[in-house]
Amino acid sequence: MSKARPVNLDLKTIRLPITAIVSIVHRVSSVILWVSMAIFLPVLYLSLASENGFGDMLGFFDQNPLGKFVVWGLMTAFGYYFCATIKHIIQDFGHCEELDSGKSISIAVLVISGCFCVLSGVWVWA
Repeated sequence: MSKARPVNLDLKTIRLPITAIVSIVHRVSSVILWVSMAIFLPVLYLSLASENGFGDMLGFFDQNPLGKFVVWGLMTAFGYYFCATIKHIIQDFGHCEELDSGKSISIAVLVISGCFCVLSGVWVWA
């Protein structure tokens, strides 16, 4: 076995391709969505339990900056997850699997989900 392998890698010089970054963030957004269910299932229960509970939950997510931030963050995670899932479905059908078209569709996912992020922020914060 050759001992010519590098011993210390300079991690600052290693760059992941855009396709890998989009895929990793897709996985991260799915984890965010699954963890958020632990928050929103009790919220759903409280909002459906009574009219006062609904008003309390609506007030928290409508008037509290933390509640607005949580809603905006989850809408952003869902928008990104949706766009990246559509990308994966397109690639599962055999399209955009080459290097250049894979980069193009990954950039499209970032642009479209970025637009969705801005639009959902305007909708939540306005």
